[in-house]
Amino acid sequence: MAALSALGLMATLAGCGVSEASGAGVTLKLVAADYGDSEANSSRKYWDAVVKAYEKKTPGVTVDVSVYSWNDVDRKVKELVAAGEAPDLAQIGTYADYASAERLYEVDDLLSIPVQAGFLPQLADAGKVRRVAYGMPFAASTRVLFYNKKLFAQAGIDGAPRSWSELASDAEALDEAGVETPYALPLGPEEAQAETMQWLLSGGAGYTDNVGTYRLDSDENVRTFTWLKDKLVDKGLTGPTAPAELNRADAFAAFARGEVGMLNGHPTLMRMAADRGVEYGTAAMPGFDGREHATMGVADWMMAFKQNGHRDEIGDFLDFVYSDENVLDFSREYDLLPVTASASEAMAAEKDDADLAPFLDELPDARLYPVGKTSWADVSAAVKEQIGRAVRPGAEPGAVLEQLQQTATGADREE
Repeated sequence: MAALSALGLMATLAGCGVSEASGAGVTLKLVAADYGDSEANSSRKYWDAVVKAYEKKTPGVTVDVSVYSWNDVDRKVKELVAAGEAPDLAQIGTYADYASAERLYEVDDLLSIPVQAGFLPQLADAGKVRRVAYGMPFAASTRVLFYNKKLFAQAGIDGAPRSWSELASDAEALDEAGVETPYALPLGPEEAQAETMQWLLSGGAGYTDNVGTYRLDSDENVRTFTWLKDKLVDKGLTGPTAPAELNRADAFAAFARGEVGMLNGHPTLMRMAADRGVEYGTAAMPGFDGREHATMGVADWMMAFKQNGHRDEIGDFLDFVYSDENVLDFSREYDLLPVTASASEAMAAEKDDADLAPFLDELPDARLYPVGKTSWADVSAAVKEQIGRAVRPGAEPGAVLEQLQQTATGADREE
């Protein structure tokens, strides 16, 4: 019932309850992101299997899928829309700009009620612009603290830290034991907004307040970055590469080489570490006061463009895409988390998925980027560019956060 309430029980029934697509000879065009890291596990194979099964049960409807790398897919969709050639469907990283430009179907007009109600509530809520759902969550992930068990044992540390003070003391012990990077703090431009958000959440705040207003320079956030600078960076506990120059991919690679004691990571890091023989543990990111606070969640999105029509066919295809079987197949292939409650329950009950249990446990209370704000793209870019300056020698974290707040306020006014 909570999920139904979050998604809106009074949704219109247009496009819902469609058992078979009604438009013979219709071709749907889908542009999708590639989650694989080689030809062998390209998302192309996943979509080929889904489309083959769907077309077999739905004669007269063809689905044409184009798969692009994450470096290119958002730009490709933007170019198609600008050229007046919007695809019927796009599975990419953001949706708010297209929703605000009134280019997208509302989710209410596409999915059957059971499918729409099946999304995890916090993910469904993140797909809304001005309280109307346009983005459908497609893939999700959370972050947990990874730690190298061998390095911890060599430093005499028993178990993961449960507070910031314990994290700092563990980092010092790792440093004394000769660990090159006691805590990896990737604030480089690749994904600084993620590391930043996880720390802001563990400090009791975030990018926005409870009503969705940007509060990057809140007292809690200033406290968080002041602590990072004073207790980790200035003491040389974040490794030989300055945080502003350290990217997430490089931090993950260093952890997989056994050079990092601790860092925040998502499920992909499990496979990387295991492949290199690194024995690791995971734990919830400790809070400043020893309590667990909200963790960061990330979702990628499916959206449907209105330009070509085909609403009923799109809705019927999406109902098929969001079946438990398809959601679980995709999640397991790419070490991601299901976006529906039923698939999440199935994964939690499966012994073969036990490695993902820590991430699943974090998902119900996860906080996502404010992706429903069209200003988020500008704010995220500013964070990537500037946040590393907050922990440089001689820096004043509060001043950097104040500048970012000014950027966010200005971007928000332009929405």
